[in-house]
Amino acid sequence: MICGDPYIGDEPPANCPFCGAHRKYITEANKAVVSFDADLSDKEKANAQTSIRKEASNAAFYFCAANKTDDAEGKLLFKALAKVEAEHATIWKKILKLDKAPGASDGCDTENVKNLQESHDRETTTIAFYKKALSETTNPRMKQILSALIEIETDHLELSEERLGA
Repeated sequence: MICGDPYIGDEPPANCPFCGAHRKYITEANKAVVSFDADLSDKEKANAQTSIRKEASNAAFYFCAANKTDDAEGKLLFKALAKVEAEHATIWKKILKLDKAPGASDGCDTENVKNLQESHDRETTTIAFYKKALSETTNPRMKQILSALIEIETDHLELSEERLGA
């Protein structure tokens, strides 16, 4: 499990309803062993700190876009993405043993297409950072989290590409 939150149902969903992790990362509650105790090197800790800032910033952007975008479907998409990105910040908060995730107040546009382009840029940047962080870690839990987040952020990137017609 990536985020540690349980799902309700007989079969695991295709993606975690909280963090968006793919099914292969979802475990039955009675078999789950979830730990956020990761002995981090200085580099891993720095990467986790950058990660929490990125996720908090992305969540703030998506919450803004959900409120301001000029497209009804876009509002729903951005709201869903905001919740997932906020959960990602919570994952990093747990890894870093922080009381709360940092606040962010990133702005957005009223035009849906501009918000989709910003989403595309943010997801591209986040994926690149996570790939770099993955190459720099030897910690098994960090590898698991980073690998899952790369997949999730790639899903987000594909959503923006579909809507932009890329």
